[in-house]
Amino acid sequence: MNKEIPLLKDLHDNNRPTINLPDPLEDYLPERILPEKLIRKDIPIPQISEPEVVRHFTNLSQRGYGVDTGFYPLGSCTMKYNPKINEEIASFPSFANLHPYTPEDLSQGSLEIIYKLGEYLSIITGMDKFTFQPSAGAHGELTSLLIIKAYFKDKGEKRKIVLVPDSAHGTNPASATMAGFETIEIPSDERGLVNPNILAKYLNKDVAVLMLTNPNTLGLFEKDILKISQMVHETGALLYYDGANLNGIMGYARPGDMGFDAVHINLHKTFSTPHGGGGPGAGPVGVKSFLKDYLPKPTVEFDGERYYLNYEVKKSIGRVRTFYGNFLVLLKAYCYIRLLGSEGLKNVTEMAVLNANYLKEKLKDLFHLPYPDLCKHEFILSGKKQKEKGIKVLDIAKRILDYGVHPPTIYFPLIVEEALMIEPTETETKYTLDQFVEILKAIIKESEENPDILKSAPHNTPVGRLDEVYAAKILKVNWR
Repeated sequence: MNKEIPLLKDLHDNNRPTINLPDPLEDYLPERILPEKLIRKDIPIPQISEPEVVRHFTNLSQRGYGVDTGFYPLGSCTMKYNPKINEEIASFPSFANLHPYTPEDLSQGSLEIIYKLGEYLSIITGMDKFTFQPSAGAHGELTSLLIIKAYFKDKGEKRKIVLVPDSAHGTNPASATMAGFETIEIPSDERGLVNPNILAKYLNKDVAVLMLTNPNTLGLFEKDILKISQMVHETGALLYYDGANLNGIMGYARPGDMGFDAVHINLHKTFSTPHGGGGPGAGPVGVKSFLKDYLPKPTVEFDGERYYLNYEVKKSIGRVRTFYGNFLVLLKAYCYIRLLGSEGLKNVTEMAVLNANYLKEKLKDLFHLPYPDLCKHEFILSGKKQKEKGIKVLDIAKRILDYGVHPPTIYFPLIVEEALMIEPTETETKYTLDQFVEILKAIIKESEENPDILKSAPHNTPVGRLDEVYAAKILKVNWR
């Protein structure tokens, strides 16, 4: 195990050389600009040298893992490499330093980017109008459900049920609850799909919306989507698209053409923003025209001469966050779409699907493959064969860490026993995928010949095997 890195305060030594800071100018002395009660008498700044400070933070940075460090096949999360040119553009001072209260006349370029991004996403998804206020995916779900709730209230209908498949992202029922709905779970059939015959048992006049991810969380395309859409609309309910998996169909199929009425997109997953670490994110919501009057305000509009913020949205649900959206994430998505073009976006989908199916075929004999059909951008394996021999998927995931690779998502979706959810993304090479296959082959061999090495893994990481029960109950969220 790597040596533990001490805290800066533990490196403090009065005898060490350190930086000599100049005395503050007379006008900026604390007692001249602050009340007495706010002035610290003793500031505990560690006395350490500049090289030690640099080494400390450099060592810490090397303990983090990201897609720029290695392969990150985290299913349902699209942890892919993103072009650095988009990060560079987002750092331009004219964008990065733009204050949200800058007058419209001085923000025409930025407003144009938001407006045109909405047009591009409408083409990609088959929707009619977008809002960019939602901060990320789950926030987009909540926004969509609030729009749908306002729509039914306006019609005088008190629909209270949201239907979600049992393979859905956990945010779906959470968002429904926050929007004031009741959630009913629909069981998947043996194909891992929503079956129209099963769905029919749940549809009635109390249902407001069916929330679907397509491809679903098993990485499978809902083959009966047109029939499902017809059934939902015949009862007067609406169909909502969780766009977390858009990179599995982008350029080849559009939610709007499938019959979806509202959609959110995880821009930070599909359209070039580093994903994870708590943000930044963006979850814009697109709707069909009959719902556009309920969008959060303001929306960005164009009158033929200038771009402006429209606060006169007739039946708006109001703001869902401050200001107008996470602009720099929107900017990166705009650049990504412009750089790739329509053919490039189709190629993204092709490579994501090709990589997933390549890995699935290479790994299917090592594990149990519950759904052997062609997958889209991700696929599910089951470690139930290994579990019968006393090895859990958790043990395999922890051992993967020792090989310098981030493990896939495990134990999700819940409908698959000992699930391994793998998404290679479109940006990984065949060489990287083959390396990953060899790692898993080596681990499966270890599980048969030396199972204890898995059960005590990881061995090469800064933190070793944790007592998960203890860690979950005794939370340490700060340094004492």
